[in-house]
Amino acid sequence: MARVKGGNVSKNRRRKVLKEAKGYFGSKHRLYKTAQEQLFHSGEYAYRDRKQNKRNFRKLWITRINAACRENDISYSKFINGLTKAGITINRKMLSEMAIDDAKSFSALVETAKKALNGEVIKPAVVKKEQPKTENKEVKTENKENKVAKKEVKEDLTTKTLTELKNLAKEKGVKGYSTMKKEELINSLK
Repeated sequence: MARVKGGNVSKNRRRKVLKEAKGYFGSKHRLYKTAQEQLFHSGEYAYRDRKQNKRNFRKLWITRINAACRENDISYSKFINGLTKAGITINRKMLSEMAIDDAKSFSALVETAKKALNGEVIKPAVVKKEQPKTENKEVKTENKENKVAKKEVKEDLTTKTLTELKNLAKEKGVKGYSTMKKEELINSLK
């Protein structure tokens, strides 16, 4: 049986592995076997650390929030408990950004949390107002009438010839109408 060397296929496969291993220390970027093994490990580390990255950031945010809470004479756990009792839902990333950038609003949140811990009822500052249902119906009917009118305009434009469309474009002041096709003219006239 004839010997099969693989030729370009093997060379390309190895070249791809060595290209991915570029920058690794020592033989890990020079020799195929060690480079391939290191790539396997690197893939595992990357997968693992994508999960750990989220944990690390959460730790950082909590540390920052805790430091800002201590400046306002409250512990982190009491602060978070107070926020949940007050019905305020802000994620830790935003809380840490507030602690760094906007100390006044963060201290206002701390005061709200303290009040909630003391048992005071906190009224929400933002209240959504409902619109009467009759106005919504009127708006819907106006929208339907507009849609019908637009459909009539579309049909009128499609029935017209190219020269008629060009004349309309000239009247409306559309630039470059002379070189446009019929579909382009219709779109520009809408």
